[in-house]
Amino acid sequence: MKFPKCDETPLGIYPVVDRAYKLRPLYEVGITTAQLRTKDAFSGKELEDEVIEAIKISEEFNARFFLNDFWELGIKHKAYGIHLGQEDIQEADVKAILDAGIRLGISSHTPKEIDIALGFEPSYLAIGPIYEPISKKLVYDTVGPEDLKLWAKSVDYPIVAIGGITIENISHVVETKAASGIAMISDVLENGEISKEKTLALMEAFAT
Repeated sequence: MKFPKCDETPLGIYPVVDRAYKLRPLYEVGITTAQLRTKDAFSGKELEDEVIEAIKISEEFNARFFLNDFWELGIKHKAYGIHLGQEDIQEADVKAILDAGIRLGISSHTPKEIDIALGFEPSYLAIGPIYEPISKKLVYDTVGPEDLKLWAKSVDYPIVAIGGITIENISHVVETKAASGIAMISDVLENGEISKEKTLALMEAFAT
């Protein structure tokens, strides 16, 4: 299997948000790739409505929108892409995602997990945590910029660096030239809401 590409443009600063409405201010400042990761915040119709809204906003801006975990809803509502963790790719109907023409991003934390992910020929591969995550407890050892650069040599797919990356340390990740995208969770926020100023600063740092 081989999933569709995300086009040739770098994924860039790639915010991961918990609510659909937070996508609009990101796209307004030029973000081209984003992800909705609600985890257990919603269920049933409320979750589906959130997904529908996220896809609608993303299509309005012609953005590359990835839905985390809920692959059935992604297929149903024709999301641009779906993002799955290592456990999820074992349980999801990956062929159904492929048959729907939807792009697939897969998380990986170790060389072994990278090999597993590459077996699916994904649209991109997320590698992390680069640094200790701000948003959740550390489960895996940190990768660091040097290993990111080393592991990237064996990967012929766009790489998204994730985990603990902030405006203070993003330059070390950019300097590796290994990442097509850098996922951001906490550092695009100010008091829980999107900060356009912070987002623009990150975008500028990515571009240098």
